[in-house]
Amino acid sequence: MTTSYPFLAREGWVHTAIALIAAGIVHALAGWPWALPLWIFVLFTVQFFRDPPRRVPALNRVVLCPADGRVIAIDNLMDPYLKRPAKRVSIFMNAFNVHSNRAPVEGKVMERWYFPGSFLNASLDKAARENERNAVWIRTDEGDDVVAVQVAGLIARRILCYVQPGERVAMGQRYGFIRFGSRVDLFLPPACRVTVSLGDKVKGALDSIAELPR
Repeated sequence: MTTSYPFLAREGWVHTAIALIAAGIVHALAGWPWALPLWIFVLFTVQFFRDPPRRVPALNRVVLCPADGRVIAIDNLMDPYLKRPAKRVSIFMNAFNVHSNRAPVEGKVMERWYFPGSFLNASLDKAARENERNAVWIRTDEGDDVVAVQVAGLIARRILCYVQPGERVAMGQRYGFIRFGSRVDLFLPPACRVTVSLGDKVKGALDSIAELPR
């Protein structure tokens, strides 16, 4: 199954339009040398808000990666949202990654929590506890509970989430976006087998990061 959206994510249309207009005006009035920094910013904006189509693999009992980035944490701890033991896998997105967030499993959205907070560097472990964040609890048809947490970063000032409790999500479905660098934490059933390693570079909706217990 291929999930596709406009190549330039709708979250970036206004930013890109403003950057284009500013670059065009300066170019017309002062020439390209003065406008060059603005044209570079246009290119940065386009690459940041790009949202290429993804062919979601047809896999059973797996957890798909929810975001592009690098694996920065794999550990066992208490899930602060469901108050249970869990395996956590954390993925850090830098400013050059695709920032769409994808549903790691298929199932029903049971609950959603939003917490205001700080804007620490998202690669720091305390950012998961202190930064602005949005958590979505998904229960699969087999009864597995997965919590995906969008965490704002140092310059990320806007977490966007488009699903609500009671809705169903498909594996790999685009459900949110975080602007300008951040992380996503997954809290998984403790019996899951994690299939990635620290430092791995992963792709949202393409790579499997864990296997659910059978």
